[in-house]
Amino acid sequence: MSIDPSSIPSFGVPQPPAGGGGRPAGPPPIVVPDQNLVTQLLDQMQLKHVVDEEGDLVAPWDGFRVYYMFRGDQKELFAVRAFYDRPYTLEQKGEILDLIDEWNRETLWPKVYTHTHEDGVVRLIGECQMIIGTGVNIDYFITTTANWTQAAVGFEQWIVERLGLQEDIEEIDGEGDGDGDGPAED
Repeated sequence: MSIDPSSIPSFGVPQPPAGGGGRPAGPPPIVVPDQNLVTQLLDQMQLKHVVDEEGDLVAPWDGFRVYYMFRGDQKELFAVRAFYDRPYTLEQKGEILDLIDEWNRETLWPKVYTHTHEDGVVRLIGECQMIIGTGVNIDYFITTTANWTQAAVGFEQWIVERLGLQEDIEEIDGEGDGDGDGPAED
């Protein structure tokens, strides 16, 4: 399974309604993003998504999930978090920390960290956050959310390459049948 971050469809500024004059000249509007806006964005990006039991939007891929969450008393914090399913042992944690330190130094997002479960299994989480409570330029929000999504996918590809796991993954996927290039089908 190889995931090509460029396989996430690009999109532009939302189109003006038919027959309308379009957006007036000047800066794009300031909005307070909400789950409906993110749902529209994921639809535009043609990404499969669901709402989980906690009410967060989730876009599933093979091997990880990307969550779109609003947090805070007034939902003033927007976070995109990727939960990577591949387990690591405590013995591997040092190597994994070295790799994610390298990623975090060389990239803007997502910032990746480990989470060690009570049973000793280590998993990776990637996270990006934006304060949105007073509003944000809609074009900035859309572009940033799409870039964060693409970067979460890109991290999965990067870690697979760095750990030399591509052949193992292709064997699991049925000898590299190409099914792992996009969002998971649930």
